[in-house]
Amino acid sequence: MKHDNSYTGQDFKVIGTRVKRPDGIDKVTGRARYGADASLPGQLVGRVLRSPHAHARIKAIDISKAEALPGVKAVVTADDMPVPEGLSGDLKHTLENSMARGRALYDGHAVAAVAAIDAKTARKALQLIEVDYEPLPHVTDVDAAMQPDAPVIHDWLYTSGVDPKPEKPSNVAQRTEFGLGDIDAGFAEADVVIERSYKTEATHQGYIEPHACLANIRPDGSGELWVTTQGPFVYRNVCAQLLGMDIAKLKVTSSEIGGGFGGKTHVWAEPVALALSRKANRPVKLVMTREEVFRASGPTSSTSMDIKLGATRDGKLVAARAEMRYGNGAFPGIWGMLSCMTSFACYEIANCKAIGYDVVQNRPKVAAYRAPSAPMAAFGVESAMDELAAAIGMDPVEFRLKNASKEGGQSHYGPVWGPIGIRATLEAVRDHPHMKAPLGPNQGRGMACGFWFNIGGQTCSDLNVGIDGTVTLTVGTVDVGGSRASLGLIAAEELGIPYEQVQVNIADTGSLGHNDMTEGSRGTFSSGMAAIFAARNTIEVLRERAAKMWGIPVEDVIWEAGQAKAKGSEHSNLPPLSLKDIAAKSPKTGGPIAGHNEVVADGAGVSFASHICDIEVDPETGATKVLRYTVVQDAGKAIHPDYVEGQFQGGAAQGIGWALNEEYIYGEDGRLQNPGFLDYRMPVCSDLPFIDTKILEIPNPGHPYGVRGVGETSIVPPLAAIGNALSNAVGVRMHHVPMSPPRILKALREDRRANRGPAKVA
Repeated sequence: MKHDNSYTGQDFKVIGTRVKRPDGIDKVTGRARYGADASLPGQLVGRVLRSPHAHARIKAIDISKAEALPGVKAVVTADDMPVPEGLSGDLKHTLENSMARGRALYDGHAVAAVAAIDAKTARKALQLIEVDYEPLPHVTDVDAAMQPDAPVIHDWLYTSGVDPKPEKPSNVAQRTEFGLGDIDAGFAEADVVIERSYKTEATHQGYIEPHACLANIRPDGSGELWVTTQGPFVYRNVCAQLLGMDIAKLKVTSSEIGGGFGGKTHVWAEPVALALSRKANRPVKLVMTREEVFRASGPTSSTSMDIKLGATRDGKLVAARAEMRYGNGAFPGIWGMLSCMTSFACYEIANCKAIGYDVVQNRPKVAAYRAPSAPMAAFGVESAMDELAAAIGMDPVEFRLKNASKEGGQSHYGPVWGPIGIRATLEAVRDHPHMKAPLGPNQGRGMACGFWFNIGGQTCSDLNVGIDGTVTLTVGTVDVGGSRASLGLIAAEELGIPYEQVQVNIADTGSLGHNDMTEGSRGTFSSGMAAIFAARNTIEVLRERAAKMWGIPVEDVIWEAGQAKAKGSEHSNLPPLSLKDIAAKSPKTGGPIAGHNEVVADGAGVSFASHICDIEVDPETGATKVLRYTVVQDAGKAIHPDYVEGQFQGGAAQGIGWALNEEYIYGEDGRLQNPGFLDYRMPVCSDLPFIDTKILEIPNPGHPYGVRGVGETSIVPPLAAIGNALSNAVGVRMHHVPMSPPRILKALREDRRANRGPAKVA
């Protein structure tokens, strides 16, 4: 089957086919090795002692009894992890997050760790560590943290992004603003204005595999780290700097990954494991419990937002303002800034302003979660969009189509749009059979749009041809969703050989040049680009070898359909040479045949999606069931459609859980009340319908194949799509996520009281 790319004009042979996943058998048979599966002779068990307080001064730590316990080989505190000279900013925060320094900043913050001969001894050693805490005032709510009388968590934190610089420290780390035009003039022009406030609670990525690593520091100061991560090269750089090691002396190998979704782009316990190994002079394996994952690794932000939209009677958006407050956990981040950049990207609005606040609280350090910050902003904006459409009497899809961003338009956060897919996704939603299907009692339908970036970043790949003509492609981006197959397809396409002839390997940090994280929807985009260029580099070598074998100028050799061909009538007697023919002679024509590429993969393409959702609400219990769900998203070019669809479906499934049930619940004591899957309610298979997908392909001109990243955008619309469906089902508008049964029942009761009658049921 051939697949045409309207941008490149290339007639694809294998790109777009649904080949088998190369790592599939190992994963379903248990052969694949994950973070906790590695072992070394003489390894110890690592365990971490964590603060039971939301905020406390550590007056003293006595580790003597733990050190004296037979079987304990090392105990570390912050004293064993000194701040290296020159360390500052986020690196310094990462070190303090790994091990508390003078204060515990949240429930679950590490204060000490042990390495022992077995788990039982390690647990007993933790019980023998005596910590003298002085509890301090705490704040976990993002709005409360911004109040003038809130306890200030860091006396060194002054709000950036404001002029003049504040005279006093506060919990507001930064203020960010993006926008266009004059919003006062815009709202004056509006015939209808909607102004609403929204809240979303923190959620966790919910990966099934907890954080796990095996650290081994040798007496000469060199070391190895086997770890579940989305980016071994970044982990190497960060961990080496935190421990004062030479980067080249630390080799990091990524295991197979049992889910990450952004949560395994951040360093958590790895520096502790390395410090234990260095002190014990033995390998140390450290595996987080599920409770530790919830209490001490990064969730999303909790948020509070004020959204104001204005339109004319004919449906033209003329003004928009968003003020969004994002909790960052105990250390500053960029989450409010990202909300500003994503909030209004789907729409062309002449006068708009997005303001974001990054706020610290006594909670775990916030981490990325699949399009970080965008789902919350979209919940606010897309909910208000539906209300505004209803107020002016327009169909919500047509209202969005009338105002959709388009090529050549100015985005509110800076760039001018190239070819983009928001309008195409909306047209596909409008025409989809799902939009015309009948609904029953207590059922409602909603839709919403979403946007996310695609980043490029530093990427490096090697391509080597064996003497039998098989090809090894080595990449440095961790496979988190099937990228081995996609990259194998790309190499096969370029070389003109069957997919089965290509083997894709994920390199450790000692085997390849630096690669940035598999994050920001960059894995297939950036490594695909590097693979293309490495393959083209290889083809030049193959042409040179063929020319040598034939004894003709290299200029007379072309590469076509996996073969070297001699062009020109004077060479008509020369039969084509296959890659296998050339490879077999390589030892005598110049040695190994290989291609290499390192690139900063510019040209990343943005991504848009529109979702449709049908739900049914039980008005007696508030329980919500998702009946039908459809994802429409622009992939640029679907290299492997199965995995593109899987990314669409996975993002939507996680968004459904976030919308309806998932949340961090903190008590008045500042401690997390539900640190486990029994009380943190993630959706299971029976909670979800089959999620239908429609792949659109509006090629990205910044990529040779037109690829856009697809891994994140589809978690953006579900919160709002479900909120809009729920409003249409029961006639009440939800402003607080998750829209759990107790919140729905409360909203229904308040609606009945306000209207002195039963809530409207569709």
